Amino acid sequence: MHTAAFATSQAPTESVQASVESIQGSVEARLVDALRACDAWIPELSLVATSGDGSVVGHVVCSRASVGAVPVLGLGPLGVLPAFQRRGVGHALMHAVLGAADALGEPLVVLLGHSDYYPLFGFRLAEEYGITPPVPGWAPNFQARTLSTYTPAICGEFTYAPPFDDV
Repeated sequence: MHTAAFATSQAPTESVQASVESIQGSVEARLVDALRACDAWIPELSLVATSGDGSVVGHVVCSRASVGAVPVLGLGPLGVLPAFQRRGVGHALMHAVLGAADALGEPLVVLLGHSDYYPLFGFRLAEEYGITPPVPGWAPNFQARTLSTYTPAICGEFTYAPPFDDV
């Protein structure tokens, strides 16, 4: 699902670029597989969206991460099949995973993502909360969303689950 969601269609004359993007798209699929196999996996925060016939058309996952020594969540990947993009599936998945994380008593969700999309769900630059990315260059797209149990004492360097180190 993630390989298809992150792939882009290319003209046949751009076959090298299409191959590169296909390989990049499969990174998200491999990441989900690696997350499922590690201790950071939280099954309750791996959510799918299905079509009317029951086939999976979207998926989002949050896994265990940390800010300093405090357990928090890292969100991603979020993927929607191309035929279902721009139809509200991603929005529904985001609202569902944030609601589930809040219901589980999680304090904070952090992600590296598009600065125009994720603020729609309450994400703000992580630096506003005193949270620093593992790679300084990520700062303009490194965002956090507080949940009900958040306290301002949660600050410091963010660490993703180990499979993210291989991406």
